[in-house]
Amino acid sequence: MRAALLYGAPAPGLVEVPAGALQLSPLIPGSSDIASLPDASAEAAWILAPPGTLERDFVLAQALRALRPGAPLTAFAPKDKGGSRLKKALEGFGCEVIEEARRHHRFCTANRPARPTGLAEAIVAGAPRIVAELGLWSQPGVFSWDRPDPGSLSLLEVLAPLSGRGADLGCGVGLLARGVLASPAVTSLTCVDIDRRAVACAEHNLDDPRVAVLWADLRRPPPSLAPPGLADLDFVVMNPPFHDGGAEDRALGVAFIEAAARMLARRGVCWLVANRHLPYEAALAGAFAAVAVKAEGGGYKVFEARK
Repeated sequence: MRAALLYGAPAPGLVEVPAGALQLSPLIPGSSDIASLPDASAEAAWILAPPGTLERDFVLAQALRALRPGAPLTAFAPKDKGGSRLKKALEGFGCEVIEEARRHHRFCTANRPARPTGLAEAIVAGAPRIVAELGLWSQPGVFSWDRPDPGSLSLLEVLAPLSGRGADLGCGVGLLARGVLASPAVTSLTCVDIDRRAVACAEHNLDDPRVAVLWADLRRPPPSLAPPGLADLDFVVMNPPFHDGGAEDRALGVAFIEAAARMLARRGVCWLVANRHLPYEAALAGAFAAVAVKAEGGGYKVFEARK
């Protein structure tokens, strides 16, 4: 029996979690999958609840399923990012909830009911599925999970056919990669994402012998992503994230640009799409020999950068 479960990375001092708690966040490479835990197998759980309703209810339902009857659950979130709705969500599963507010968060504690209600429905609603608008496997919580991201579409509109060995950094469920693979001259494509759910969906969506999909954080890449592991590439494509934990973090895009430059061979090309307000020009100029804006409009800009 697993003593304690932890979902997410709470700020230091926010909650007291026992050492050795099993990490379950799909955004932390190496964590365990909450959906794979046996029923009634854990003694306690701490859940930093995600803000999206379907994703949040899926995680709470999976945690309650995995807890033994009577085991304690603590769910918490910033007040303005879903925390104010946690009590109602847990009550919907049949929990008796004690709520408190501190440090701009709402904390809800409850014991797993003997017969919780609505778990199966919440798990189905938050599970992976084929999304008609995408024509791809996706899951609530994944970036742009239920519709094509307009930034990625902007890049695909101007992307020239590519060839050789390449990578898609921050691949999501594989929308950009599918466009890249339309070129028969592409010999291999390594797709990387920090979200385990996106990686699992991309593995379904990119059923192509040229593709390898990796679960990794490009800010702390494993040896397989650093030269000589992934190096001398002919091209990189990317729609880098610029939020971390709900807050804008422009350093994320810079980290992606620097990673692409390390991976590319001389004269290799990086195609990048970014929201128009993000100032990536300096980072691109510092990492590449030539940078050109290939498209601009609809709130996005597309760059072609060459080593």
